[in-house]
Amino acid sequence: MVEDGMVAPKVLVGIDGSPTASWALLWAAAEADRRGWPLHVVHALAMPLVMSVYAGPTRFPPPEEVADQGRRVLAEAAAHVRGRHPGVSVEEDLALEEPGTALVRRAGPDDLAVVGSRGLGAARSVLDASVSVRVTSRAECPVVVVPGTGSEDVAVPPRRIVVGVDGSDDSRRALAFALREASLVEGGAVVAVHSWQVPVPLDSAYLAAGGWSPPDDLLDSRSQEMVTEMVTRVVDDGTEGVAVSVVRSDRDAAEAIVEAGAAADLIVVGSRGRGSVRGLLLGSVSQGVLHAATVPVAVLPRHPRPR
Repeated sequence: MVEDGMVAPKVLVGIDGSPTASWALLWAAAEADRRGWPLHVVHALAMPLVMSVYAGPTRFPPPEEVADQGRRVLAEAAAHVRGRHPGVSVEEDLALEEPGTALVRRAGPDDLAVVGSRGLGAARSVLDASVSVRVTSRAECPVVVVPGTGSEDVAVPPRRIVVGVDGSDDSRRALAFALREASLVEGGAVVAVHSWQVPVPLDSAYLAAGGWSPPDDLLDSRSQEMVTEMVTRVVDDGTEGVAVSVVRSDRDAAEAIVEAGAAADLIVVGSRGRGSVRGLLLGSVSQGVLHAATVPVAVLPRHPRPR
């Protein structure tokens, strides 16, 4: 039951009729069913704004045939969800804004937003890479980016979850989110990945020729201490039963996360972070994971709502 003044959380998914959007829809529907949340399906027509000296910016309604096509896309998606998950409440939403704006405006802090990594719609892609990056960087809630895998295995419950950590507040929230998600599934497990690769201001080959090498043992030891402390601080009564393992690497952060997550059901990253050894979850790293991962990636918001 939702308390007075509070809005019930929902799973929000953007679709455009493309094959990739269908995988995002499958994942979102399965997640809504697992959580017991309603599913809000959005199709954005992205009607242009027309500037006027007297009336200001005006967004004209779409031609009736375009609106009809949008309604058909939504109706087919909703029917597909109800056929596979009859217990899920589905709401259809035909939006006139740009795709990213439509999703961000409809996503509340307690929701879960889902987008595809690439769209191939006939008119205009709703779910291309730029939209997924825009939504993950602006939404107030976690955003899951689902790749176009071409397999219904994409909708399996996330039992094995890989999360990037670096000691920052963002990565602590990412770790806590990963643990909570894993606790919802029987046999759920979390793999925490930390990269302690150190930026070198001079040419590394030149330094190596002079006999210098990075203090790998020291950095690895500090990495182990940091990850252990993070796990100890984040685990609570609800997640203490989740199996946690750690992967420490001196490789590029995005590469280390993607490699560890290749066989996972979900990868979790913060949108930005700066750790004590090296910032792991910089925006560029999160984007690198999004572009290279072959499994769904959950990106947590930079500035969560105070509770």
